Amino acid sequence: MWSELGEHLRVSIFGQSHAPAIGVVMDGLPAGERVDLEALEEFLQRRAPGRTDTSTPRREEDRPRILSGLVDGHTCGAPLAAVIENTNTRSGDYENLKDVPRPGHADYTAQVRYGGAQDVRGGGHFSGRLTAPLCIAGGICLQILARRGVEVDAHIQRIGGVEDRPFRPLGEDAGALAQLRRAPFPTLEQGAGERMREAILDARAEGDSVGGVIECVVQHPPAGLGGGMFGGIDSRLAAALFGIPAVKGVELGAGFRVAEMRGSENNDPFRMEGDRVVTSSNHAGGVLGGITTGMPLLFRVAFKPTPSISREQDSVSLSRHREEKLVVHGRHDPCIVPRAVPVVEAVAAIALLDAMLDPPARLP
Repeated sequence: MWSELGEHLRVSIFGQSHAPAIGVVMDGLPAGERVDLEALEEFLQRRAPGRTDTSTPRREEDRPRILSGLVDGHTCGAPLAAVIENTNTRSGDYENLKDVPRPGHADYTAQVRYGGAQDVRGGGHFSGRLTAPLCIAGGICLQILARRGVEVDAHIQRIGGVEDRPFRPLGEDAGALAQLRRAPFPTLEQGAGERMREAILDARAEGDSVGGVIECVVQHPPAGLGGGMFGGIDSRLAAALFGIPAVKGVELGAGFRVAEMRGSENNDPFRMEGDRVVTSSNHAGGVLGGITTGMPLLFRVAFKPTPSISREQDSVSLSRHREEKLVVHGRHDPCIVPRAVPVVEAVAAIALLDAMLDPPARLP
């Protein structure tokens, strides 16, 4: 499996959903950076399961244990390793899935790829559980970026046909962003969040699930990060975001709407703001030619509905080569989107800090 992210900052995720522990190794972190472990735990709690009536009943404490890489609360230049113990597993719920795969899940493709050697318990290494150590890495990167004036925030933009107001393309109000970080259900408009919650509970009552869209903004990014073609900040960001389980789409700036625009509408006019070059609009989402413009990085991520639903579904028996009905057991989120908000922030922070560690494109 390929479970490593980054070019200069290498983030490697390990473990399985029902293994004794899951964890992360970060190599390439700048030395001397302070890590606030209390703030990191608070960030992880935003993703942790079993905290609300719209998430899985599986409750894990998700308290990280740092094994290496910190001395007196600061990075020391050595790889930072951290683990989170799995304490609330029910592996028996998954015994039949090697033979009768869940529709919409990786059970079938993992069986083809790994020939039965894969861990099916809780989805194994394909589980959203692996986003917990990803949030350890991203939470540390968020602290490093914040000290450099770079802020990364996300909200639920849409669930089940219910929409929150979008971020302001030229920058969001600091008070609104602070409120998002504290909110148990992160939307900019409280009424939208309440209607989304009702949509999730309705789907759960019907034995079903719903997906949604998360919008993320990176404010005050340095201009000049990234590069052309495959080294573009948008290319690297999209590749990282698609590593989050259940992500099915990523769009930057105006996204697919640009296909309906004319150039005169889509182009972001340049202007001066003091001695700084800025744009009057931000359809580009803060990126031109794969390089940051210094305007807010703005993107949206689409998540599919949770494939593990309690309704009876059509599947096949791989051993008997016949069609069968499947009822999924276990504990699952009727919508993963609320818990995925900090995950999107974490991945964006990792990709951005990695890009900031790029060598300069020209000699001093």
